[in-house]
Amino acid sequence: MFWIYSQRKDMLAAISPILGVGYESLLTAGGGRENCPALHDALDFEITMIKFLLMVNKQGQTRLSKYYEQVDIEKRPSLETDVVKRCLSRKKEECSFVEYKDFRLVYRQYAALFIVVGISDTENELSIYELVHNFVEVLDKYFSRVSELDIMFNLDKVHIIIDEIIQNGHIVETNKNRILAPLLALDKMAEAH
Repeated sequence: MFWIYSQRKDMLAAISPILGVGYESLLTAGGGRENCPALHDALDFEITMIKFLLMVNKQGQTRLSKYYEQVDIEKRPSLETDVVKRCLSRKKEECSFVEYKDFRLVYRQYAALFIVVGISDTENELSIYELVHNFVEVLDKYFSRVSELDIMFNLDKVHIIIDEIIQNGHIVETNKNRILAPLLALDKMAEAH
């Protein structure tokens, strides 16, 4: 059976009239192209998305990693090492966008930390570059001048912030106040107890 993630159900509902195929038949289509060629053709494009986000220090030590595309646990350290080497070895005057295998890297340096984002070839590099800056501004607002130690000792809070900004590899929020609202509510609840 052809399994479809719940995120794609909305897309299938939208494309079923275009393909001339009922929504239910798209959901239960057999695994091969021959059973539902219209579905396979419609899904045969690359989805614009963020593949991963890394925060590393100048020594190349990963302080935070968040993956939005399946990468085997065994392959992550080698991927991170290779990506970090590629970005840290570049000069300051070089472009912050790097071609890497079948995707692109966008990185930005803040003091001793580098934030590296792996994106699909169709994603807008400048929007991701600004997204990284927005993320750092949110961290600065919450931690009052964020440092590497803040990130190391508050990983749960940093993940909450990232999850408010990016979901399933797509940017969902950029407003700093709305990003911080759930975290500030959690802090108020913790203070009350």
